Amino acid sequence: MAQHTAVPKLSFQYWLDKAVEWGQTTTLESQQDVCLQLPKLQEFLQQIYESLKHMNSTTALQRFPLIGQLLGRLCWNPFVVGYDESQKTLMWCLCYLYSNEPQNPVELKANSWILSLLCHLLSSSEWGANKVGTGTFISALGYTSADYYSKLVKNIVLSLVTELKGNQFNGLNVQGRVSDDRVNVVSLFCVPLITLPDVTPLLEALLTYHGGGSQEVLSSEFLEAVNETFLKKKIALSESAILSLWLRHLPSLEKATLHLFARLISTQTSSLEEVACIIKESLLPQAACHPPIFRIVDEIFKNALMETGGTPEVMTIIQVFTQCFIQAHQKDNKQHKFPLKAYFPHQQQHLVIALLKHPFDLPATLWSQHLKYITDMLKAIIEDKSIRSYTDLFESWFLFVHFGEWADIAVEQLLKSEDESSDTLLWLLAFYYNPHSDKEQRTQILVEARAVYDRLMMLFSCTTLSITDLQAAASTKTDKRQPCTKHLVRHLLISFLLFSSGGHKIAQEFISHVILASNTTNEVFGLLIRTAYRFNQLGIKNERIVKLVNELLQELRFMD
Repeated sequence: MAQHTAVPKLSFQYWLDKAVEWGQTTTLESQQDVCLQLPKLQEFLQQIYESLKHMNSTTALQRFPLIGQLLGRLCWNPFVVGYDESQKTLMWCLCYLYSNEPQNPVELKANSWILSLLCHLLSSSEWGANKVGTGTFISALGYTSADYYSKLVKNIVLSLVTELKGNQFNGLNVQGRVSDDRVNVVSLFCVPLITLPDVTPLLEALLTYHGGGSQEVLSSEFLEAVNETFLKKKIALSESAILSLWLRHLPSLEKATLHLFARLISTQTSSLEEVACIIKESLLPQAACHPPIFRIVDEIFKNALMETGGTPEVMTIIQVFTQCFIQAHQKDNKQHKFPLKAYFPHQQQHLVIALLKHPFDLPATLWSQHLKYITDMLKAIIEDKSIRSYTDLFESWFLFVHFGEWADIAVEQLLKSEDESSDTLLWLLAFYYNPHSDKEQRTQILVEARAVYDRLMMLFSCTTLSITDLQAAASTKTDKRQPCTKHLVRHLLISFLLFSSGGHKIAQEFISHVILASNTTNEVFGLLIRTAYRFNQLGIKNERIVKLVNELLQELRFMD
């Protein structure tokens, strides 16, 4: 959960009293007091700003009921707004109080008030028309100050956008070019105004603008602020603008990826369709169609996989992200887009091409044959002593994790296959659940998996089963079963429950009594939502199994 700076309530009352006092008198002593207090006031305003960054406008007003009175009075104090830092922080605070989607008349009125204050602050800055006689001139035009400065903001934005876009077409015409320093200043000017809808065209123009040199012309403060505001869904920007942001500012891309990952891990989703929706909303799959972005995102996922020890939840996130990326790549209409295999340049290309083949593109009768082809290639890499190293093992496994739906299909094929293909599929699953084991460990995993598989196949045609039968089939003579073997056995058991008639009848009872007792609810829930997602993706219409999957998911949600 995001942390924010604590703002003492007593300080609010203190500074409000000060603001009232400063507004009631214009004596020299009062003016001197303002100047003396400015550093402490600026520190307090910065605390408010840091807190507002992590709230919506409704929460902010509930938490700080005096904030409107305080900011309103400070904005009209010429000594306060004359101090650049205070003026900028006041603008930031007001922007975070602005409701992008006002829900009632009170919020609409508050937005109007905030805009009038922002326009007043702008008019007091070097960007406004702060000249003698401005007020009289505005009145003569028939405008109120709020109307005039609102139109002024729109005109400033339009003028700057036109200037930036025109600059893109001037080429080497140096006379007509905007200087990089000016573009940098404009980007800084936008920081406190980022959440205002009227400023969005300028944000997009800046993000898609490229100067004549190799140095970044936009301020890092601006790039960081845009990214942070976008991640909090306080602004909506085009895909091209976000792509440009992440291409030109690596820290923003890294933060966006970590933000997505943290959200997926912490959010309790009820289906992989929901996970896919969150991933697509992040715009990262679409941006990843640009190979450098894909590789950076992929590297972050790889590190997450290593740090978590390859937990099923992380593996599933990588799998769904890869599917969303491939869908985005297929929708990309660029004439010269990169082929999919180019996104995995350091891998065995024959293996990459095989894994990229979606199950939907093959008849179900060929799935077993295709899995054997994938397994043979992985075996050749793993068992080739001339290239074998920990890195080779991990990279091959990480590639396979991207396409984990083939592992799920392998389990299903095991329960339907003939004896000659079972060894191949068991080896693939052993590798999927534990790529780091040496030959002796892998042999031990295969022996245990084979024993469980054989016992399950003996029960597969039985129409009447008990929980005890299934527990006996999954049992081991030793208490030293490795975690990876436990994952593999659970995967076999869940598939057995779904695809055998006897297992189908005791599935709910088994889930209620055995899974809950073994504290593996999350893992089993993940296996079931992967099954439901795959059936939906492949258009499989097995009503009996789909109905059972939904019932088991409901049972697990109730347990949780």
